[in-house]
Amino acid sequence: MIKSRSTKVGDWIVVAICCVLIFICLLPMLNVLARSLSSTQYLIRNEVLLWPKGFNLDAYTTVLKDAKYTHSLAFTGVLTVVCTILSMIMTVLCAFPLIFDNLRGRKFLNAIVVLTMYFSAGTIPQYLLLFKLGMLDTVWVLIIPSCLSVFNMIIMRSFFFGIPDSLREAAEIDGAGPWRMLVQIYLPLSTSVMATLALFYAVGRWNGFSDALLYIKTRTDLYPIQLLLYNILQNTTAIEVGTQEGFFEPGVGETMKMATVMFATVPILVVYPWLQRYFVTGVTIGAVKG
Repeated sequence: MIKSRSTKVGDWIVVAICCVLIFICLLPMLNVLARSLSSTQYLIRNEVLLWPKGFNLDAYTTVLKDAKYTHSLAFTGVLTVVCTILSMIMTVLCAFPLIFDNLRGRKFLNAIVVLTMYFSAGTIPQYLLLFKLGMLDTVWVLIIPSCLSVFNMIIMRSFFFGIPDSLREAAEIDGAGPWRMLVQIYLPLSTSVMATLALFYAVGRWNGFSDALLYIKTRTDLYPIQLLLYNILQNTTAIEVGTQEGFFEPGVGETMKMATVMFATVPILVVYPWLQRYFVTGVTIGAVKG
């Protein structure tokens, strides 16, 4: 179909607006990258904007040589993978039975699950529960409490509802049980929504630090990278005081902080494009039926 001149002009306007928005979104990241690669004297004079001045990799070298940063980064990567896999298993196992009309108490179970989206016990009861279970200062406190998102489960359940019932009926005629239908029919047809939800879980776990801040007190080896970054930001004042007293080189805290931000941000940005093509499809198709 041949587009008219006005349509082409409109397309170019939309493209220009998108490019401007993309550039605006990239500005903070470019500034952080430039500051992490610049010399301290330029940072002190606030001369670094989008391009590094006095290019050096001292901050990155310091971070990589510090076992605390590398351990936290590796631990967060492993934790993200484990939590994502466990969360996807829990989401599928919770969503799949709720699509069967003959499931006893199906409406009641749906109501109970949805109710947890609106009401929760609160932070103090949850802390006391985890204390009674002996999960504080253990890796399990970072995995189990957040292993299932009701919102993501509803998206998965809605996607399963969208799969034609004729496929399930044909499988039942052939003698397939629920497990076989799940593995051979529903999961292969749900790659888009599963990739989307996996991205949700992975980003949430990678960026999460509040649970570690509340429940991890003595085990510093269980600090995720985001909590480590949070502590660095909280200690900026101490570094500035130390700089005034001559214990630190002026500006060293700023470069270290920016380098740590890059280490905490880049890995998830690298993973995101691989799942981008599933993102829109998974969300829109999963929201067709409630």
